[in-house]
Formats: sequence, structure tokens, C-alpha cells
Amino acid sequence: MSKCLAQTKVTLKVFLYEISPQIWRRFTISRDATFAQLHETLQAAMGWEDKEAHEFRFGKGKNLTDVIATMSDDLVVEGKFHDENELTIEQFLSRKRLPLRILYRYDFLEDWVHELVFERQEELDMGEVIVPELLEGERACPPEDCGGTWGYMSALEGDVDWMDDEYDPDFFDPTAINLREQ
Repeated sequence: MSKCLAQTKVTLKVFLYEISPQIWRRFTISRDATFAQLHETLQAAMGWEDKEAHEFRFGKGKNLTDVIATMSDDLVVEGKFHDENELTIEQFLSRKRLPLRILYRYDFLEDWVHELVFERQEELDMGEVIVPELLEGERACPPEDCGGTWGYMSALEGDVDWMDDEYDPDFFDPTAINLREQ
């Protein structure tokens, strides 16, 4: 791998499907990071607690049959499988043009589906250390185990009563999240 690529960071945007108004985050990560490290960064950026299974899905058109994950009993793979502990962002993006979109699924029971967009990359000065950094975002992440998109949207509309007074769906403070600890 060349030294230039080792000093490249990627900017990504992630947002939750079927949530309105939209919940999203934009952050940077090293192109040398593995997809396991990307998963940890996504969990921290979104506010999830990493209690459930997850996978990345990609492919051509609407056929997202290729999977990047850690093999588990919950995983259904119809296309190619890539181990997230071994595959780096660099290997995945090689020869692909940006922007590039893939899906990130978290908690297969509640099925939180995120769109992940690799927006751009930037080469940095040699010797500069690349650590994940949260750039911006909007709205609070839904709490774990709230019933997925349907349960969350129903609670926002007042149809389901699980929200407590401490949860503010509109509040998000990007300065309160430190992705560097991942």
C-alpha cells in the first residue's frame, strides 16, 4: 500500500431510512480503517449501544446481495461475503468512483437501515495522524429497543407511549460525541 493512501481520510454521511425529519451524521475516518472499525465509528456517531447484530450490504442496482460483516447465525448471504475484520475501506473503494452508497443494517429484529455515502476523500500531509472525527449531524438517535422505525415514528406521533421526558428527538450536540476514542 502506498504512503499516500495511508494518509487519506474519507468523509461519509449516514442517515436512517424511513425517519422524518431525517436523522443523519457526517464524519471522517481513515481509508486504512477496517469495516469493523467503521462499524464502531458508526455506532458512536449515531448513538447506538452496539447491542445487536449488524451488516453492510452492497451490490448493483437494487440487488444488494454482497455482505460485509462478521459471520453469525443471523446473517443471510446470497452474494459474496467479506469479513469486516479484514476488509479495509481502501480495499473496498479501490477503483470505485465517489460518491458511493451502501447500506448499513443494525439490529435485524428492529431492522434499522442506514444509507452510508462515501462522499469524498482527502490526502493529508505525511505524518499527520488520521482519527475519526464527527463533523456535523441532526437530531437524536432513536433509543435501542423502541420498536424500529415503526415504533419510533409512532411514538413521535403520540400513538405509542414509550418516550420519557429525558429523550428529546430534536436535540443533537455533535461536540458531545468523541469518535477519537473508538
